[in-house]
Order: sequence, then C-alpha cells, then structure tokens
Amino acid sequence: MKSLSSVLIIVISIMACGRMQDSNIQEGDETDAISTSQVFTTNGKESTIYTTASNTDLHLTKTGTVTFKAADQPVETEISVFVNPGKTFQTFLGLGGAITDASAEVFAKLDDARQEELLTAYYDVNNGIGYSLCRTPIHSCDFSSESFTYIEEGDKELRTFNIGHDTVYKIPLIKRAIEVAGGNLVLFASPWSPPAFMKDNNNMLQGGKLLPEYFDAWALYYTRFIKAYEEEGITVWGITIQNEPMATQTWESCIFTAEEERDFLKNHLGPTMVKEGLGDKNIIVWDHNRDLLNHRANVILEDPEASRYVWGVGFHWYETWTGGDPMYINLDNMKESFPSKHLLFTEGCNGDFNRDRYQSWPNAEHYGRSMINDFNQGTVGWTDWNILLDQYGGPNHVENYCFAPIHADTETGELIFTPSYYYIGHFSKFIRPGAKRVSTASSRSHLLCTSFLNIDGSLVSVVMNQGDEEINYKLYVASDAIQVHIPAHAIQTFITQ
Repeated sequence: MKSLSSVLIIVISIMACGRMQDSNIQEGDETDAISTSQVFTTNGKESTIYTTASNTDLHLTKTGTVTFKAADQPVETEISVFVNPGKTFQTFLGLGGAITDASAEVFAKLDDARQEELLTAYYDVNNGIGYSLCRTPIHSCDFSSESFTYIEEGDKELRTFNIGHDTVYKIPLIKRAIEVAGGNLVLFASPWSPPAFMKDNNNMLQGGKLLPEYFDAWALYYTRFIKAYEEEGITVWGITIQNEPMATQTWESCIFTAEEERDFLKNHLGPTMVKEGLGDKNIIVWDHNRDLLNHRANVILEDPEASRYVWGVGFHWYETWTGGDPMYINLDNMKESFPSKHLLFTEGCNGDFNRDRYQSWPNAEHYGRSMINDFNQGTVGWTDWNILLDQYGGPNHVENYCFAPIHADTETGELIFTPSYYYIGHFSKFIRPGAKRVSTASSRSHLLCTSFLNIDGSLVSVVMNQGDEEINYKLYVASDAIQVHIPAHAIQTFITQ
C-alpha cells in the first residue's frame, strides 16, 4: 500500500493536471483503504441537496443548502448515514449508456431541436446528467433492425471488412455524443455473435459456438473494428470478449464456457491484439450476470497467461429476471480474490416494455439500488443499455422490447423522460471520472448510500429511501453532521465543497 505522503503527491499532481487520460484513470487503484483525512473536511462547509421523489414534481431538483456543524454522539433512536472521507477505495471510471443501432435509428427520426435536447440531456454535465461512458455493439445485436456483419459471408481473411453500415446512423451519433461530452467519452465495444459461417450452428442467432478453425479470424475481427472506428476519429477504450457467453438467445448469441473464453483470450485474442499494435486496449471478460461471475473470474484469472490480458470483469443484472436475488456479494468476492482487476457494470435495463409504464418508479429504484450496491462492492463504472428507444421499446429484430431512460414517440416527435433517467443522473451528473469512493454506511436498512470524493475536492453522497415512509436522518461526515429529510421513494445527492 502507498504511503500517505505518496498518496498526497498523487492527488496534488492530478488536480494540477486537471484531467487524467482515460487509459490512466485506474492507475493507483488500491484494494485497501487509503487514508486521505488531511484532504477533505466539512468544517464550516455547506452541502447542496438535489432530490427526486415519487408523486412529486422533484426531478433532480435543488431542494436546499445546509451547513455542517459539530455533532454529538449519535444515538440508536436516530437514523444516520456515516461518511468517512479518510477512507477511500476504487477510482471511478465513468457512467453512461449504450449507443446501439436502435438508439441511433430512433435518434435520426427526431427533428433537430429534439436531437439537441437528447444530447444535452445525456452528455452535457452542466445542463444534463454528464454521461462519460459508452458501450456499442460490434455489428448487429437484438437492438438492430436486422442481423448483419462487416464482412461478406465466408470471408475468413476479412478482405471485405467494412463498417459502412455504422456510418449511416451509429457513428454520427457517437461523434455528436463525444462532442457534447466535451470531447471525451470512454467507449468500449462488445460482440453478440461471430458471423454465421464461423459458428457450429451456422447461425448468428440461437447460441452456437465459434469453430476452432476461425479462432484467429475472429480475434482479428476485433482489431479491424477498433482500427476502423479510430480511423473515423472515435477512440475505442476497450472491448468485452462476448456479450452474455452463457446464454442461448433468440437473437445474436454465442456460447463460451469459462475454459473456452480463457483459451480464446490467451491463445488468440490477446496475442492478436498485441501483434496488431492494440496491446494498450482494455479487455473485459464475462460480460454476463453476477450469479456465475466468480466461476468465470476464477477460471480465467487464475491462469497467469490469460490474466495478463485482462483489465477486468464485466457484469449485468439479469439474474433477478429469473427469480434470483441480486448477487452483490459476488462482486466483493471477486475484488477480494483478484484485487488488481476491475469490476464494470456493462449492461442493465428493465424489460416487459409497456408504454403505460413509462413513469414506473420501481424501474427507477432498480437503477438506484443496483448502482449503490455495485459501487459499494468495488465497481468502477456503470453502463446502462440503450440510451434511446421508440414508443414500442425498439426497434428490435426479434421483438425483445425493453425500457430506456428516455423514449421517443416517432409519430409525435416527443421525448419521454422516465424516472430512471433522473435516478441515474443523481450519480452521473455529480460523480466525475477520477473520483474515489469514500467509506459510507447507514445505521438502518431503510436507506442505501454511497459517496465519492471528486478530483476537484467536492464530496458527493447519494442516499436512497426505498420505503413507503418519509425519513428524518442525520448525515455525518467525520465529526460533523447535517439534519436531513428525505421523502418516501426518493433519492438525494449531497454536494459538499
């Protein structure tokens, strides 16, 4: 673990530089808590409160400013949240959503004013919620209007590789998002399936497996994608190896056991990335639910030859769709077992689309609950699924419709902002890349909470009330506190600087 003096030098250097490069954000990430108590105090400081609450007009609304005061010993009859800025953990990479073919096609149907409204709402940190992270598929997925690849069928040598399909809708949207985000958006890409001829079922849909004779061709395909996007001026930060590698889906899918993913990475993809001059790109394994995450991590990361190519482990939240519990503890187990590797939430959405449920509050609380718990278990970044869908929850070529934080009615041109958008904003707008998570705990299970210390010195705490009753509580930062009220089914963000 670094000494206190070393940590303070790093913090001062970062603040002097202004902004770290994306590829360096995770440097110095520590598993053990680092003492930074001399960096932040609340002595005489004010905290600005933003609130979103069910059955009110509060949507990321500034609801007050409170000054911290010296606090007495808390008592058991009070409800309290305790923040210790002297203990910090993982470094925040970013928060954002996926720009899919579906999102880009819907976006293209909007008039200029609505397009600007959507881009500002997501990517402008001052007038929107400041997305800083983006995922995009490598050729088609379920949220495309049709299945397609970047090569002609049977082209093992990739001579016909061409991303022309993406230049119509998706790449223009990504470029505009990057511009509104200030020229900096961490983007990673994921494949849903290799081309049909490379698989044992000769079908991009319905699972199947990559045939051994195409291991090297498929590995090269990732590098062609990265280079083609970067020729378009879009920096690709990293890739996941396979979206949901244990799911046989009615849409694009491909099965990799843990051993198969390990061997493909260490014998083909990893060496090919290095050979093609892309060894600095970040590779993420698993990219599926929390339930089997530990087995995948154990198999791949226990192998030194495979592990050396791995930046981290990606995960989704869909284990709850089959009646299971959200296995947050599995994330903590991974970080304890492999402290040098990172956790990244790569996809989540609410399914069973119904336009009558645009304003579903449980959908929003699903986001808040997941983000708080995922961050508290060591996750460095969080990626929602489609940033935009239409009034039918698509387009989707296999009718696998779902919710997005914002929908567009393509008949009226209206944008529909759901409560999920505002819940996400309580994190993405205020917690900025490079922030350090801070020790935070609640005295009662009624309240979920997490905190981050930004590079600019501001402390951000997010508190969520899942219950049916309003709650009065105290927010303690070290030995100071403020008295706070949170409505039922609400989320609050505190910015103290």
